[in-house]
Amino acid sequence: MTTDNGAVPDRRTQTQEMIGKWLRERQQMLVLYCQLAGLEPYTPEKPVKGLLKDFCQVLVDYIAFGHFEVYDRISRGQERRTRVLRVAEQVYPKVLAVTDLAVAFNDKYDTGGQLPALDELDRDLSRLGSELASRIEMEDQLVSALIGKRDETVREFS
Repeated sequence: MTTDNGAVPDRRTQTQEMIGKWLRERQQMLVLYCQLAGLEPYTPEKPVKGLLKDFCQVLVDYIAFGHFEVYDRISRGQERRTRVLRVAEQVYPKVLAVTDLAVAFNDKYDTGGQLPALDELDRDLSRLGSELASRIEMEDQLVSALIGKRDETVREFS
């Protein structure tokens, strides 16, 4: 990765850019989640199909970014800070469990061109939202470690 002037950005800049992108994806996912949750009760007359498709796509993108950019970077040894490694080791198993739930949600509701059955969407969306909230809390711990801050919020990167 190079900057406009051809210089290779330092590790801190790369970390900040990675975190910024991750948090923007999270924000986009949460906006779509709230829009989708606001359509309840779910009926075929409402614009559920398109919104559900968009939400599933952004959800998968957000989940994948966490795994293939953030956690993969750590597992490849590109992160040497002990605190970051310790936090990642603590939260990753829990994050992985939420990933499995998100993938199952996507598999169930991203049905291509057909409108999926909506009778369980409220329950599934509620469960997913609860688990995503837990995941976000864990991710925020990792983001704080990555930016070198202990108890500050991560809002400045979103």
